[in-house]
Amino acid sequence: MSSNVTQSQSAGLVAGFFSPPVRFGLLATLAAVAIYFFAAAVDGEMAFFWTFGLAFGFVLQRSRFCFASAFRDIFLLRHGRAMRGVLTGLVVATAGFAVFMAKQIPNPSLGILPPAANVLPLGWHLVVGGLLFGVGMVVAGGCVSGSVYRMGEGYVASWVSFGGIMLGLAAAAYTWNWWWETSIRDGPRIWLPTTLGHAGAVVATLGGLLLVYLLVLWWESRGGLTLPEQPFRGGDDETFRGKLDNSLRRVFVHGWPMVLGGAILGGLNVLMFVHSHPWGFTGEVSRWVIGFTTLIGIGPGPLAGADSLPGCALDVGGGGILHHMLFLVWGMVMGSFIASLYSGEFKIRLPRQRKRYGQAVGGGIIMGYGAGLAMGCTIGAFFSAIPSLAVNGWVFAVFLAIGAWLGTQIIQRIE
Repeated sequence: MSSNVTQSQSAGLVAGFFSPPVRFGLLATLAAVAIYFFAAAVDGEMAFFWTFGLAFGFVLQRSRFCFASAFRDIFLLRHGRAMRGVLTGLVVATAGFAVFMAKQIPNPSLGILPPAANVLPLGWHLVVGGLLFGVGMVVAGGCVSGSVYRMGEGYVASWVSFGGIMLGLAAAAYTWNWWWETSIRDGPRIWLPTTLGHAGAVVATLGGLLLVYLLVLWWESRGGLTLPEQPFRGGDDETFRGKLDNSLRRVFVHGWPMVLGGAILGGLNVLMFVHSHPWGFTGEVSRWVIGFTTLIGIGPGPLAGADSLPGCALDVGGGGILHHMLFLVWGMVMGSFIASLYSGEFKIRLPRQRKRYGQAVGGGIIMGYGAGLAMGCTIGAFFSAIPSLAVNGWVFAVFLAIGAWLGTQIIQRIE
């Protein structure tokens, strides 16, 4: 269903139960609140991460924020609206991360790394991981975060892709020890403030993001598509009811600009880092897969050094089914589901062509393996690593872009 619902649906936002999208959205919201109280009764941390998951999922769906689209559209359509949203989020997160890390490590020249920041080892594993993830996300039709929010919207192919991601993470676990010995163990972890100081690292990072922004503008000027933001179509704005209705429609019905979505996601990432650690979740998904394979007796066994790394490094499982990160992941799906109900955009969507199932699972497997090697997806290894002022975030980004370009060549031949 289109996000431009009828005026009667708009009125339903104020009246409450007049509109089916609003009724279903309210029911889903009540279910989310019930899960919150259940999580709080078990462990307050689980309730906290459930809330964050709902917020991330809601913003992703409302702004249709997807890293795969950002990279794919640059190469396929030569427009950078989605990429500008990504860059905005990176700027916001970089500023927030920098202030927090400066308090954690006042004197970075001592060589101490900030706890939990996504400063990861450099090496060939990062090159291969970035390339594979870039190819996989374009072939599958969405990155990990994009797949998660589309799962909440009812896209069956995204559920298939998520299954492929789990298989890819399992494959990465079985080969982890080889990569650890070959590349990861001795890879340097380079945090820019160590050599540039806090201010210098922030200037260098923001300067790099500005350069990427200028490159995007230059690339668009070479004949790319111009996609203006969809204008808001409101109703009467003279009465209190009309003003309230338009305000609710802007939040729950009308699509958000990607730049706004990126800024909010960057801010949420900062808050999550201040509380515990940066945004990321493929490590949790690997915990499910490795835990299940271990339970049935075919697990990969101990993963050398994985428990000593930050970010979304592979997790051998344990700790039971209920885990705070479990609530973050499924909270994102639920947040997207709620947002898509309110906007009237939820619908069970089956792929029109059978080959889309193959693309979804194949791209998902490639993505999952790449995320396992890089210790994160476009969120953990990119959106949370660059703001961590870590060189590995930039290395992953470069090879992610190359992989996305290769992915566009593949899908054009498939289609």
